[in-house]
Amino acid sequence: MNRIFSGIQPTHIAHLGNYLGAIRNWVRLQNDYECIYCVVDLHAITEWQDPAELRVKTRELTATIIACGIDPVKNVLFNQSRNPDHAELAWIFNCVARLGWLNRMTQFKEKAGKNRENASVGLYTYPSLMAADILAYKATHVPVGEDQKQHLELARDIAQKFNHDFEKEVFPLTEPLIFGAATRVMSLRDGSKKMSKSDPSDMTRINMDDDADAISQKIRKARTDPEPLPSEPKGLEGRPEAENLIGIYAALADRSPESVLSDFGGKPFSDFKTALTDLTVAAIGPISEELRRLMADPAEIAGILKTGGERARELSAPVMEEVREVVGLITR
Repeated sequence: MNRIFSGIQPTHIAHLGNYLGAIRNWVRLQNDYECIYCVVDLHAITEWQDPAELRVKTRELTATIIACGIDPVKNVLFNQSRNPDHAELAWIFNCVARLGWLNRMTQFKEKAGKNRENASVGLYTYPSLMAADILAYKATHVPVGEDQKQHLELARDIAQKFNHDFEKEVFPLTEPLIFGAATRVMSLRDGSKKMSKSDPSDMTRINMDDDADAISQKIRKARTDPEPLPSEPKGLEGRPEAENLIGIYAALADRSPESVLSDFGGKPFSDFKTALTDLTVAAIGPISEELRRLMADPAEIAGILKTGGERARELSAPVMEEVREVVGLITR
């Protein structure tokens, strides 16, 4: 069976964009692949985090992943820092990767912005750690969105150079796993911006722990325009807020935007928002309820992460033993 590795940062409570863009796909993959799912807390600290908050967010995200349907027994679920093999392999990869490769990483430029000289070295070498996350388990596939494609390409470059430099096929060239039409969920207040965990306004997003009242209020106040909904997608051009809400409905209902518009074309947004609220509450309500139950029992989450970390280490240990021997870090 092919092996999948995928990770998500525990920097804020997960929102609808995380669910539709990643976590729901993880749930669907677990029946067809050997899956390793990771809360990447080492990646999170490439930018400063409050230690107490980071611990809470790690538990919170783990609980969310489970509440969404990931089985921690069937899959390996752990937080990254529980397996030091990630950090060791990342250092080895730092010695394989070339400076020019990292200089081309657009995500560093976007995150560092004008304060590039004040950015952490960890943020700069983030792609090497991501490559180590994947290749410590010799993962064959990684689900990727648009913002991670370049990092996966770098992981493939590092694997290929390592194999070439040491004249041994140690690592696979991991393949991207791309789903049909990617669900790109935008802000409820500005259809030109992605739904974000870091936006200061909670009204811009639907959090996975929102109750029915919060979901209803946020959708009711979501920005729209005065025109009725069109009957076909072409009519959404230049209407980003309308396009976003139709996209959310289509994703939650597993339907195409064309199909949704055939039902709601010509109707006012008030009618559509009522239907979208009902659909969102039906999808997110059980998840938020289970999330709250799990968060009320920190010992259960701690036990799952501990067991998951031990299972992850069992998988990576023989890979690291092979790597150390190939590199010359141990003797026969």
